[in-house]
Amino acid sequence: MSKLRFSWFCMMFFLLTSLVLVKGDYEYDYDDSFAPGDNEAPAPAPSSGGGEKRALVPALFAFGDSLIDSGNNNKLFTFAKANYFPYGIDFGGPTGRFSNGNTILDQIADLLGLPLLPPYSEPFNVDKMSYGVNYASAAAGILDITGFHFVERIPFSYQIKNFENTLVSLVKNLSASVVKEAIPKCMFYVGMGSNDYLNNYIMPAYFSQDQYSPQKFAELLIHQYKTQLTKLYDLGARKFIISGIGQMGCIPSMLAESTDGQCSDLVNKMVHPFNAKLKTMVMKLNKDLSGAHFIYLDMENMFMDIISNHKSYGFSVIDRGCCGLGKNKGEVTCLPFQTPCPNRNEYLFWDAYHPTSAVNLLLGSMAFYGGPNFTYPMNIEQLAGL
Repeated sequence: MSKLRFSWFCMMFFLLTSLVLVKGDYEYDYDDSFAPGDNEAPAPAPSSGGGEKRALVPALFAFGDSLIDSGNNNKLFTFAKANYFPYGIDFGGPTGRFSNGNTILDQIADLLGLPLLPPYSEPFNVDKMSYGVNYASAAAGILDITGFHFVERIPFSYQIKNFENTLVSLVKNLSASVVKEAIPKCMFYVGMGSNDYLNNYIMPAYFSQDQYSPQKFAELLIHQYKTQLTKLYDLGARKFIISGIGQMGCIPSMLAESTDGQCSDLVNKMVHPFNAKLKTMVMKLNKDLSGAHFIYLDMENMFMDIISNHKSYGFSVIDRGCCGLGKNKGEVTCLPFQTPCPNRNEYLFWDAYHPTSAVNLLLGSMAFYGGPNFTYPMNIEQLAGL
């Protein structure tokens, strides 16, 4: 099978520029980088909703990568961070979110009647964190090795350890009985896997394509993923939102490598076995784990629907990033203090890899209210009502 080769020059240009222009606190050892630290990001702007409303669940705990990271990488020694302008341009300033504004997680939290989730990197605050915590880390994957070229990141296995730390702190500040009763009623959002392809399988430095076919690599990921999700179940989680991977072959960084300006069919075919096996795993876990309720968010179908019907959704630009450099604004992702496009709500992609806030809000609503073609076997609203 032919291998997709990443533009190393473009990547290193961005990484080196980011380190030079973005100030950070780099006193972390890798093993210590998972402990809570100060977060100096500006206060986040409110999400899409209006006034206060009754929460549908006690709390929402989230695990993932840069699609939902809200600042956990800010103080790590890592190339994968977004704590600089113009990120957050429509959010009151940069927070670490890889977006011009909201993430899909912000929208889901809002629809559940919950406040914006604090990143785990913030010092523990029982008043905030009793409503949930965001453990997501840019460049993180299901596999610990994924994203190693970005230096520090918090893989899913370590995010779970951070959740264990949160449970200990909640028990100390509330009580064991209160926490034990509440956790099964809480929602757990998990969106992993994108980096295991984007920053592992399709990158030559990892040699993963030499070792695994797309089917075998998907099996490797699913085997590890099942173990990790079962660990969360053993810690008390019962309501799971499991997000699949979107149309990765259609992001600007992939379009920039295309000779005909079309989505990479090769990349989409590489990722599809993972999504198919993930949906099957969700169905099996619903049968095998007593009292558990897993739902699968079909991001592949959601993105296909948005791309196919982009005009009806209000998007006019679907083939390039709003902020970036080079072909399709996808060869170098959004640089510090770069001027982004003015009509951001009309763009599908914010930078070389991530959707705009407008798309994230739409995806969150699709996940919350959608039918079985988008969420299976039920949507988030229905899961919250169980």
